[in-house]
This record gives sequence, C-alpha cells and structure tokens, in this order.
Amino acid sequence: MSKTYFNNRDADNIDKLERILDEDLPDFCREYFVGISANTTPLTRLNYGYDIRTFFNYLCAKIVRFRSKSVKDITPADIESLSPFEIEAYLSYVEIYRDKDGNIVKNGARGKSRKLAAIRSMVKYFEKKQIIKYNPTASVDTPKLREKEIIRLDSNEIENMLDVVDTGNGLTDRQQKYQENTRVRDLAIVSLLLGTGIRVSELVGIDMDDVNFDDLSFVVTRKGGARVILYFSEEVAGYLSDYYRIREADTTLKNEPALFLSLQKRRITTRAVENIVKKYSSVATPLKHITPHKLRSTFGTQLYRNTGDIYVVADVLGHKDVNTTKRHYAAITEDIRRSASTKVSLRSAPPKDEE
Repeated sequence: MSKTYFNNRDADNIDKLERILDEDLPDFCREYFVGISANTTPLTRLNYGYDIRTFFNYLCAKIVRFRSKSVKDITPADIESLSPFEIEAYLSYVEIYRDKDGNIVKNGARGKSRKLAAIRSMVKYFEKKQIIKYNPTASVDTPKLREKEIIRLDSNEIENMLDVVDTGNGLTDRQQKYQENTRVRDLAIVSLLLGTGIRVSELVGIDMDDVNFDDLSFVVTRKGGARVILYFSEEVAGYLSDYYRIREADTTLKNEPALFLSLQKRRITTRAVENIVKKYSSVATPLKHITPHKLRSTFGTQLYRNTGDIYVVADVLGHKDVNTTKRHYAAITEDIRRSASTKVSLRSAPPKDEE
C-alpha cells in the first residue's frame, strides 16, 4: 500500500530534521520541535528547521553582538534580546542572499512570510512556556501577499497538451525517443492530474493496489496522512487502464508496489513528474509556465465552472478550509455570475403579432 511510501518519506524527513537539530541548531530548539510534533507533519517541521537554521546563521553572521558565538551557543535570552527592527532586517536580508555553498537564494513576499512564520511559531512556543517573556516578532508586520493570477489551461490547451503527450509532435528528436518508451505512462500521469486535481505528491504515492477499475476509484494519501477515496472519469480510465495493463504484465516488478515508475523501474519522483509536465506543456502552451499544480488549478477551475459549488471543489481538492479554495478560484466567480443572469426568465416569449 502507498501508506508504506508515505511512512518512509516521513521517516526520511524526521532523520533530516534530527541531523539539523544535532548539527545546526541550539539544543533548546529540540523542545520546540517535540512540542509541535503532535500538530504538524514531519515535512512541515523539516521546513521550519531549514528556515530557523537560516535565521540563526544570519544572527551569528550579521548581528555584531552575536558574531563571537556559534549557532549552537545561541540561547532563549539571545532571542528575547532581539528588537523588531532586527527581525525586519533579517526579512530584508533573505530577499536575496547567498547560501553556504555560494548559491543565490531569492525570496518574495511568500517566502519571507513563511520564514517569519517559522520564527514566530518558535518564539510564541517559548513565550507560552514562559521561557521567553518578550516576543520581538509580535510587532513585525507579515509581508503583504499579492493575489496571484491563477494560471491554468483552457479547453483547447488541454487537448493540445494531451495531443503532444500522445504523438510527440513538437518535441526534440531526443525527447521523442524517450516519448516512444513513456507515452502510455505519461498519458496516464497527465490525464490523472488533469482529471482529478490531485497533488503531485499524492500521485507519486499511488500503489497498484490503490486503483479500483470496477467503480473507477483510487485511494490517495492527503497532507497529514489521511487516506481518501477519489474517482476518475471513463476518459481518464482509458488512459490509466492502458498503462495499468502494461505495468501489471511486467513480472519483474512483483515486489515494487508503486503504480507509476521511472525508466529505472523505481517509484517515480515528484521532480520527474514536474519535468514530464514541463516538457509537454512547453510545446503545447509555450507562453504559460505550467506545473503539476497548474494542472490541479485547471481541474479546480473546470469543476467550479461546471458546479458553481465551492464546497464541492474544496472537498475534492482536499482543502481543509474553504477560504483557501475561495482565494484560489475567486477570479472565476464573475463567470458564474454572468451565466446566472441567463438562467432566469421574467416572462415567456411574447406572442407573435396577429395579422
């Protein structure tokens, strides 16, 4: 079952966080990560670990009174001594900086907001435990997030993309050679993303046993580990069953539970799926930067337009808060309103004038 895959992924993320705690963070931080473990996923904690590590590295490198300290020497009292301005200076710093390997890292409003959220969460935890009495992040404004335009495929672009996956037209000679070997698999992947709106992390976690063609359903593991049953259309079933039969017939893969495999016969990675989508969409829609998440937006948009029910969209996409769905799909409510104006007639058609 795909639950094994997600358990292994969680275990890997926990191991990575342990290394960060052992090597790169002050010892008191361990209490914070243990404290939030009941209400967060290992991936969330790992990302917090990365962001908090960046923050502590900044303190020791850029703030004069901490330059004599290593990150491991930082104490809760040091955090309490920070001013709101020093937190704001950090947010300004992470807008563009070089990491320890010399690579340039850039953060827009969303990246800075996430980094502030990680610091704020840690400080509030120790404030609640009365280890810290003054919270320097409390008066720091969260960077203002601008609503992003939803980039999605229209009906013609969906057809174009599936045509490119199917035929290979427009691909380079090298890409066409790969496409000859991966055509059936790639059609199943792209159609499942477009036809169900699942996340790329959910797609790569699907196992052979998770698919039921009798009622056109499959099981996915959502964020947080919940396993839910979703459904696919007859059209998607056609692409998926073509691949499933090929996958099932390969007797060398009896011990590999994953549904979607790489050319190396291992579970496909999220990065590989992202590259697959990029390859075909760059030919089908060269003016749009399409990712698996944009295919998810395409499905959500179509579902909203066809149902007009934001709660249905939220449920199918796995949004815990319908406000998340509203923010993503508010741009098409105008379409719903416009179509509503044609649904109600005030009077029947007037009779023709008598001669």
